Amino acid sequence: MESLLEPLQYGFVQRAMAGALLVALVCASVGVFVVLRGLAFLGDAVAHAAFPGVVGAFLLRLDLTIGGAVASVSSALAIGLLARRAGLREDTAIGVVFAGMFALGVVMFSAIKSYTGDLLGVLLGDVLGITDQQLLVAAVLTAVIAVLLTLTWKELVFVSFDPTGAEAAGLPVLRYDALLLGLIGLAIAVSIQLVGVVLVVAMLVTPAATARLLARDMRSLLVIALAVAALSGMLGIELSYFLNTASGGTIVLVATVCFALAAFARALRARGLNMSA
Repeated sequence: MESLLEPLQYGFVQRAMAGALLVALVCASVGVFVVLRGLAFLGDAVAHAAFPGVVGAFLLRLDLTIGGAVASVSSALAIGLLARRAGLREDTAIGVVFAGMFALGVVMFSAIKSYTGDLLGVLLGDVLGITDQQLLVAAVLTAVIAVLLTLTWKELVFVSFDPTGAEAAGLPVLRYDALLLGLIGLAIAVSIQLVGVVLVVAMLVTPAATARLLARDMRSLLVIALAVAALSGMLGIELSYFLNTASGGTIVLVATVCFALAAFARALRARGLNMSA
């Protein structure tokens, strides 16, 4: 037991654990809607689209999370606007914005001649290098997401399950769609410091997908997604400390193992029901 608690004596591990819990909260709660509405590709695109914002913040000596938040939220809203106003299919709009924004980030990154270790950390994930300032910004963004979700939870669920019925009931469906896109962008901005641009979509999708295999209603879906995300973050950091592996990748692998176990359990349960029938 003492060996398991050994990493917690270090300040950088304590900050990493706190960051992992913040990411678990935002990714699981927003990820529930990503999975319900089949927006995994959108999450991947917005994660990559955050890169030029991160590079821009680096050049301006601003907090990288703020730069990523501006770029990711703007990209998510741009995708929604293109899909509805320009007459494009949503996957086409996602492809255009994703490619253009990430290419912009690559060009900006290639023009930097100084040390870029912080930016590489954002690409690949560096939760063990998170600072108090970054943790504070992430906490503020997490609070904003939590408040918005609490205030609009019922409406977002209604719009997600029955957009036609929601519109007939007088709900401004387009506004709630835009709100959800913005929340996805903010969740990604909070998460990129932990698992990096490359792996952030996994934390947004995998815990919620695991919960979808096990849950019977929306409440249990959210609770299980939160539990899987929190477990993945805590256990991933512990394993990365003792195995000396990349923290972001280890966290995502733990989440993937949880998904595999849930899928196996669901298959066994379905087989048992079939045999009893």
